[in-house]
Amino acid sequence: MLAKYGFSKLGRLPKGSYVSWCRLGMISRGYVSQTNKTNTAVRSVEFLNDSLMPDDQHHHSSDSKNVHYKPPSTVEYLQTLTKPELLSLGCIGLVSSSKLTLDAAIMMFPYVPMPLIKIMVSSLYCGGSTMEEVRDCGKILQDRGISNMMLSLTIEDSEGTKDIDIDFIVNETIKSIHEILKPNILSQLEAAADVNSVVPGYIALKPSALVSNPSQVFLNFNNPDWKAQRDVLIDNCTKITQAVYDLNQELLKKYPQRVSPFFVSTIDAEKYNFQTKAVYELQRILFKKFNPVSSPIISCVGTWQLYLTDSGKQIDQEYKLAQEGNYRLGMKLVRGAYIHTEPNRDAVILPSKEATDINYNTIMSKVINDLLIKGSKSSYGHLVVASHNYDSQMLATDLLTQGGSNYGKANVTLAQLLGMADNVTYDLITHHNVKNIIKYVPWGPPLETKDYLLRRLQENGDAVRSDNGWPLVKAVFKTLFTRKKTA
Repeated sequence: MLAKYGFSKLGRLPKGSYVSWCRLGMISRGYVSQTNKTNTAVRSVEFLNDSLMPDDQHHHSSDSKNVHYKPPSTVEYLQTLTKPELLSLGCIGLVSSSKLTLDAAIMMFPYVPMPLIKIMVSSLYCGGSTMEEVRDCGKILQDRGISNMMLSLTIEDSEGTKDIDIDFIVNETIKSIHEILKPNILSQLEAAADVNSVVPGYIALKPSALVSNPSQVFLNFNNPDWKAQRDVLIDNCTKITQAVYDLNQELLKKYPQRVSPFFVSTIDAEKYNFQTKAVYELQRILFKKFNPVSSPIISCVGTWQLYLTDSGKQIDQEYKLAQEGNYRLGMKLVRGAYIHTEPNRDAVILPSKEATDINYNTIMSKVINDLLIKGSKSSYGHLVVASHNYDSQMLATDLLTQGGSNYGKANVTLAQLLGMADNVTYDLITHHNVKNIIKYVPWGPPLETKDYLLRRLQENGDAVRSDNGWPLVKAVFKTLFTRKKTA
């Protein structure tokens, strides 16, 4: 599949190539794509070697030389969809069936009327434009076995070129915690036999949407001349995370047996330069305040992009700082989001998809094993395995079935984007009895979500583990024909 797009098997894409990892769907905002067709990237014996795992953790690793998971069925999932949903997917498949049609769709996208976008695209990839619509989306997800969501109000301005109302974003985000996530989890807690079986509700915070002129604020995060702007960013993130923390403490009194958070504030990743100069430190500030070891549950997680060459070293350093500072790390692990825009990608990004897969599964396994063995004494307080890669999701699932502390099991969540890798989500729920799974649900004013929807259009082919849209089109029409024939 990769060679078809002009680079050697699992090698680096030529710099400047239009067909980037993002075009193939290998990289999607904070998430990365599913396994390729051969399923040869996972070799977990390499992931769990002596240099990475403490001696007391080896018994949790499996002999992964033989771990090759059979790809999940797309057709089986499609059979669960309604006719309108199938027709929308078929149209998306058509426009993503070749570079020519995709380029044409991208060029025309800004001129497509919003009502048509909402019907054909937004309904697949977005939770809605109002809180009522997002609540309805949550109910639909519950019917599919997905108990919770990671909400993202998709208004952002990473380059500082828009005039956005930051106070509105902060207030609307806090409101969404109370009006969407809180009723969503309370209804499940009241009916649950085990309160730890209910997955937390997450709220995604994009740092670049929470301060004016974000790029300069990030680059000057420790410059005294920019202290006022730095404080605004920290204050906005703190306001939202404080709402999460207060709700966690309130519900913990009602459900004292709960060992995982009820709600989680999630700091999204930014580009490498912004991440290293500002966002890692921003996460650390929030961890110290909202994830103290004195609290049984954490309230904040940060994001690490594991296609970065220094990601393992960075996480090891964060772990030591957490131990020294008496707080817990909250972690969302993604492969990466900015491969096509990083100016120094040859220096900061791993040289191949295979290397990224190995790094992701190595670090993911290390964190899970630490949680399973040390339980509440682990300095990893919570983990979100954010990936469309089936092998990564299955490896995490297998590790969680090998025993270990209930605290560790309750604090690992699997995640995929709404409308992406739905066959992976369906397979995990239906065939592997996975309960700890969420969908990342973007929502907001339709005009503000156009950029996000455009990215979904570009990456949709990967959602069915294909390098173009024709397999999806054929699968959709086969499903429709079979349904009509048997009606």
